[in-house]
Parts: sequence; C-alpha cells; structure tokens
Amino acid sequence: MRRDVLEAIVAARAGRRPIVRLLWLETGEERLVEPLGTGSASVEAELAGLGSELASAVERAVRRDRAERVELEAGTVFVQPFNPPLRLAIIGGVHIAQHLARLALDLGYAVTLIDPRRGFLTEARFPGVERSHLWPDEALKAFAPDARSAVVTLSHDAKIDEPALEIALDSPCFYVGALGSQRTQARRRDRLRERGLSKEALARIHGPVGLDLDAQSPAEIALSIAAQITGVLRGQG
Repeated sequence: MRRDVLEAIVAARAGRRPIVRLLWLETGEERLVEPLGTGSASVEAELAGLGSELASAVERAVRRDRAERVELEAGTVFVQPFNPPLRLAIIGGVHIAQHLARLALDLGYAVTLIDPRRGFLTEARFPGVERSHLWPDEALKAFAPDARSAVVTLSHDAKIDEPALEIALDSPCFYVGALGSQRTQARRRDRLRERGLSKEALARIHGPVGLDLDAQSPAEIALSIAAQITGVLRGQG
C-alpha cells in the first residue's frame, strides 16, 4: 500500500468517513473512493465514472464491511472498505435499553446511553458503556451522529425523546428508531412536523421501533430493535 493511500485512510478514519481502496491486481494501481451518502455531487460523479459494476461493489463492500474481488474486462479489482467503527446512541435508561446495550456491544457497536434522569444511568445497570446525563439535544450534538451511527429513543417521554429525534434526523446516521405505539408515533410526528421537520425526514423514523416479532419482554423488544438496525445497516431494511 502506498504511503499516501495509507495516510488518506488514516485521515478518513479520524474524520469518521468510510473510504474504499481499489486495487487493480494486474497492474498494482491503487485508488481511493468514497461511497454514496456524503451528499457530494463529486462523489456521485466519481462512482459513476467507475462503471456500474465497480460502483455497486464499492457500495456493497461498505454496507457489508467485507472486501471482495470484482472481475472486469480490464482485469480484477480488489475492493477493500475501511469503515469507521459502528456507534449506537440510546436515549432513555429503561429496561429495554439494558438489553439493547448488551446486544449492541456484542454486535461491535460503541454504545452511549443518554438520559438526564441520573437515577436511570448507573454503572451497575449499564456496565461497559459511555453514559451521559446531558439533555439529549446537547448529548447528541456532542455524540455527532454520522453515517455509521444509529440512534434509538426509548424514554417514552416527549421532552426527552423528541429533541433527540430532531438532532438525529438532521444527521446522516443510518438508523433512527423510536419506541411507542402507532398512536404515539402519529402524535409525535405531528409535533415534529409543527417544529419544521419535513415529511422526508419524518419518514426516516422506524416507529414503532423494531421488527414485528410480537415481542413481549424487554429482552425480546431489544432483540427486535437490534435485528432491525442490523437489517438497515446491511441494506435489508
């Protein structure tokens, strides 16, 4: 790997930006490209210039966190993604959050629990995760959700969940989920719409949160949420 390529990969990781290394095996040519999702017209143009097969491989490699070889007429290209670590922000230190935090850690996420109610967030209840007692809007601004981040609101308290949703929906995070029944979701969307959120932004909310597994216990609900997050991350949700 060329030094300049390595330095660019390190810089992208420091900036929490996914980047993909393309290596033409026959010639040794190296090239770095960014995946879609940056909102940049230049990125879209660059990917289009690679051709549909290679551009699709770039997106697939980032989504799957897995390198692959692509056989082209011009030769074989090794497509190697370098993704920032996955992160999950959970709003509300409730029972579901305890199970979800453990599942997320096992899935490789760095987990941050956010709840201004100090009694909810303790080391005993949430071992091994970062905890923030700031109000969710402040905490999420510090968290800075990016394309490798998921945000889930579980407090069932509008004054805690909704400021967090506003920040999350204004970010490029790949998943936004909110606990609550269909009626609760409808009322929440109405309030967020009154605050100026667009129809497109509100459509990003997965709510009721989680896959429809007829989950009954906090552990089962957490499992349904983790499964839905995984599906969205891998392009299946």
